[in-house]
Amino acid sequence: MIIDHIGIVVKNIVKGIAHWEEVFGYKQATKVVENTRQKVKVVFLQKEGSIAIKLTEPTSDSSPIYKFALKGGGLHHLCFKCNQIDDEISRLKDIGLRLLAKPEPGEAFENEKIAFIYAKNRMNIELIDTNKKADKII
Repeated sequence: MIIDHIGIVVKNIVKGIAHWEEVFGYKQATKVVENTRQKVKVVFLQKEGSIAIKLTEPTSDSSPIYKFALKGGGLHHLCFKCNQIDDEISRLKDIGLRLLAKPEPGEAFENEKIAFIYAKNRMNIELIDTNKKADKII
C-alpha cells in the first residue's frame, strides 16, 4: 500500500481551500464533490512534490464527521491506495484492525469503492484501489 492523500475535516470547505492555498501553497485540484452517502463535501488539493490533501466538510448533522467539524476539525485520516480493496480489508481484519465503513462507491473517486478501517493509535484509514479523482481541474 502507498499513501494517496491526507484527509482533513473543515467546518467550511471554501475557507479551508483558501487557508491551504495561503498558508501552505496548495492549489485546488478538483471541483468540490458531494458524497451523498457520507453526507460530506470533498475537494482535493495538490502541490508540486507533495502529497495530496483532501478537505472534507459535513453537509448534515447526521454526517459521521459533523461533531468533529464542530470542534474545529483537523486530521481525520490517511488514505492508502492498495491493489484490491476487498483483499486488503480481509488482510487488515485478520491482523486485528476493525472495519468502520464497508466498501461503497465514493463520489470523489468517480464512484470507485472506498472503505474505512480503524487502526491502532486512534487512526482512521481510508482504503482505495483507484487513481481516479472526480472533476479534476488541474
